[in-house]
Amino acid sequence: MAYELYYWPTIQGRGEFVRLALEEAGADYIDVARESEGIAVMMRMMDHAEHPPLAPPFLKDGDTIIGQTAAILLYLGARHGLAPKDPAGGLWTHQIQLTIADLVAEAHDTHHPVGVGLYYEDQKAEALRRSDEFCENRIPKFLTWFDTILARNPAGDAHLVGRSLTYADLSLFQLVEGLSYAFPKATGRALKQAPRVAALHDAVARRPRIKAYCASPRRIPFNQEGIFRRYPELDR
Repeated sequence: MAYELYYWPTIQGRGEFVRLALEEAGADYIDVARESEGIAVMMRMMDHAEHPPLAPPFLKDGDTIIGQTAAILLYLGARHGLAPKDPAGGLWTHQIQLTIADLVAEAHDTHHPVGVGLYYEDQKAEALRRSDEFCENRIPKFLTWFDTILARNPAGDAHLVGRSLTYADLSLFQLVEGLSYAFPKATGRALKQAPRVAALHDAVARRPRIKAYCASPRRIPFNQEGIFRRYPELDR
């Protein structure tokens, strides 16, 4: 049976981290909300599931429904060779993914620092202040941490965990993609101080399945509705 992925059909958002893992695994999946009447199906799932997800993305595998990006990747990683089999390695990979999720949330809050129900134009002054801190301190802090992990990996700096690609590597690729779109100046400066992160990003981009996916119509372009949004005035 094909996996069923439920996420908004016009943005990459948090669902893209799941899509990348499914694509790299060569897994058969349906991006449900991009099908006819798919959003209605997704909303019914959220309304009537025994264990309802708070919000997309969520994944359905038979009778199992998993919400939260990091939890979905934990599930897929164990089934598709995208995480170490040993408990310590699996937990470390999950920890890295949760840290990536922290930075994704901070990136979103640069353009919606006051409330998600308000337009960006209603909170521009606060967004400018939040983005100054994000560009100056938060992007470098996180990317330096990832670079340190790569440097300290006993198996070499080609991957975040062990000798093989994990979902954390795929997610770091997507994080760099998003930050480079939304904050090209700040991210470019930070990547100069995190060369291993830049190298990992480029290596993931060259992987055959990821390269093919990114060149296909399945890869939704970044836009002003997703988590990573390009407002030039916020890129310091």
